[in-house]
Amino acid sequence: MGDAMSKGQRGIRTVGAASAVVVLAAGLSACGGSSLEQKGSGSGASGSGSKGTLVIGSAGFTESTVLAQMYAELLAKAGYRTSVTTLANRELYEPALEKGQIDVVPEYAATLAEFLNAKANGANAKPVASSDITSTMAALTRLAQPRGLKALAVGNAVDQNAFAVSTSFAAAHHLKTLSDLGKSGLKVKLAAGDECSDRPFCEPGLKSTYGIDITGIDPKGVGTPQAKQAVKDGTDQLVLTTTTDATLDDFGLVLLQDDKKLQNADNVLPVVNAKYAGSAAVADALDKLTKVLTTADLTQLDKQVDAERMKPSDVADAYLKSKGLING
Repeated sequence: MGDAMSKGQRGIRTVGAASAVVVLAAGLSACGGSSLEQKGSGSGASGSGSKGTLVIGSAGFTESTVLAQMYAELLAKAGYRTSVTTLANRELYEPALEKGQIDVVPEYAATLAEFLNAKANGANAKPVASSDITSTMAALTRLAQPRGLKALAVGNAVDQNAFAVSTSFAAAHHLKTLSDLGKSGLKVKLAAGDECSDRPFCEPGLKSTYGIDITGIDPKGVGTPQAKQAVKDGTDQLVLTTTTDATLDDFGLVLLQDDKKLQNADNVLPVVNAKYAGSAAVADALDKLTKVLTTADLTQLDKQVDAERMKPSDVADAYLKSKGLING
């Protein structure tokens, strides 16, 4: 998933997120999995617990939830007791990761690099992420270390922010690219997460790079059914989603090409609290998934949850078994 809204914007508000935030804000100590489990927030995997307890964070959107479930299963197999808890967005889960209130989170290289860049150097800091994953990872590593975070090995699976309109809207106004939308002069209401107005690759980027006349943000989340339905119905004209969204056809939507490359390529990777989850054992367990996961896999996993209504935990389990990463 670029920055802006990407995966962090993909930090849509979900049922249960508020309670998880309350639990975390209550001052849990590092590796607070036991407290989280006792309060019933989140799901988990049953490991031996011989290596301790790890809390895996999820941003709540489908892909993050499935990835978090897979992380939990792999770490349970490696001997950890694990639980998964959901927080609304990166603005909430990243500080929790720094504090050790959560220990592991699935992330996106360019998005997190720019998020940490802004925290360290201000909102107008010179960008450090690009389409080059090597330089982006170098920047991410440099920015993560002072905050007690560690970016683990990155893989080939990539997800990016993307913007869609209804097929009828695209046909009526001859739209194929975001540049076309900007040149049209059409007024656009954007269905997205409420962070969109501040994310450089969301509303600000759409305005500055493409000249799109965004009249407001409809805070229905990133790629949620409600957000896509609003565009289908014509209540909104544009929806923030992702390049791996597998349900666009169901809503009669089509992606507009990011022809000026506003979005950075975002490779999926685990990020951990270095003190509590920075061991080689954790890295080895999660790297098994990182090495095999592809962008096409992400799209299929998302589709199984969003279109086929399967449970994220079941989708995660089936995928890991199909790749021989856990026992079938």
